[in-house]
Amino acid sequence: MTTHKKEFILVLEEVNKSFEGFKAISNLTLYMDEGELRVIIGPNGAGKSSMLDLITGRTKPDSGKIEFGKDTDLTKLNEARINQLGIGRKFQTPSVYTDHTVFENIWLSLHGSRSVWNSLFSRVTSERRDRIYEILKTIALDGKADWKAGALSHGQKQWLEIGMLLAQDPKLLLVDEPAAGMTDEETHKTGELLLSLEGKHSIIVIEHDMTFVRQIARKVTVLHQGTVLCEGSVDAVQNDDRVKEVYLGRKKKN
Repeated sequence: MTTHKKEFILVLEEVNKSFEGFKAISNLTLYMDEGELRVIIGPNGAGKSSMLDLITGRTKPDSGKIEFGKDTDLTKLNEARINQLGIGRKFQTPSVYTDHTVFENIWLSLHGSRSVWNSLFSRVTSERRDRIYEILKTIALDGKADWKAGALSHGQKQWLEIGMLLAQDPKLLLVDEPAAGMTDEETHKTGELLLSLEGKHSIIVIEHDMTFVRQIARKVTVLHQGTVLCEGSVDAVQNDDRVKEVYLGRKKKN
């Protein structure tokens, strides 16, 4: 076990977290390989967002272990330090600088930019310009570099925010319901984008849209009542009677 542990980019072992008596996370154990794209599903209240809060230091566990890379104990670090280590999080609602151009949004997010003001009043070097356009091409917005971010569609804003995370050179990307509110075409393109990042980054995606999950998932982890119910391929998970009962079946009834 110890010899393999070094290969994991993220380790959660027997993690617990309660809020005013409600157990949001219960003996949660999860191992993630470097370069892996992992999809997390589960009903509302299963603990998915709480898990991301614990990984990013937004909240602290009551007990248990959360390690990143080679034995970095995330439970002892604050949000800013965890972000500096290379863990980036994208929330459900896109948060972009709507009055700035698409190009400027990536520029302001570049790794090493010490502040917004520093970025705004410094020259864009050719090296940085190349990096910005590389990211814009990755997120399929290179043709909209001069657009104000506020003029983008909902899906395009989601891609821009993923680009803003990529500009920080993250080792681990945490992406919360990226397909929410998207058209079918935008959802498919988002899946292609995330698949193109697989291997270059480790990625956790939380999602409800099972068509989208099927498009991108290699391994699916199902959470229920703050713990892992089962893990496996999309087919294995969808055919699991426990999953049908607590998640997929319930979803179909709604």
